[in-house]
Amino acid sequence: MVIDSLRLFLLLGLLLHKAVWEVMKFGQQRQAAPSEPASPVVALTKFIKIAILLGILLQTVCPEILPISSEPHGLVQVGTALFTIGLTLAIVARIQLGRQWSDIEVGSVAADHAIIDRGVYGLIRHPIYSGDLIMLTGLELALNSWLVLGVAILMAAVYWKAGKEERKLAAELPGYRQYQERTKRFVPFVV
Repeated sequence: MVIDSLRLFLLLGLLLHKAVWEVMKFGQQRQAAPSEPASPVVALTKFIKIAILLGILLQTVCPEILPISSEPHGLVQVGTALFTIGLTLAIVARIQLGRQWSDIEVGSVAADHAIIDRGVYGLIRHPIYSGDLIMLTGLELALNSWLVLGVAILMAAVYWKAGKEERKLAAELPGYRQYQERTKRFVPFVV
């Protein structure tokens, strides 16, 4: 059945995304110094991330939730394409960022931090955020779910978080302001 193979594809894509992050994060943590205990805000953010991930994973194996259409074939095709594009962009960007990546809750600038301005980072400053948002939009459309509207809330949160990160990087990382002038934040040549 098409829906079953689609849901399997979506589930495997989400698991691949998580696996890439965890493998790369594990290698990075082994090189880092021991960290301090997490603040309540960091702990809450991690909890929310895990809850969202579990909810999305569960959604891929459950019957339709809040269906948009009774004939979703075109919607499913567009959603699957967006999911694939977003997943690919996020993973490629994460690999290109390498050791320069820091967890969203931490957002630290290390002493050896450098600007990555090659690959997708030569076009946009936050391709992981862009990829994840495209991926989630595609996932919800592929699942024919009105929960796609929830991605708009995430977009607002990501926009705020990216601005906060950029202010910190501009203040602490030489050359970051020039990098901002050459690139767009989320969409090449647009935003």
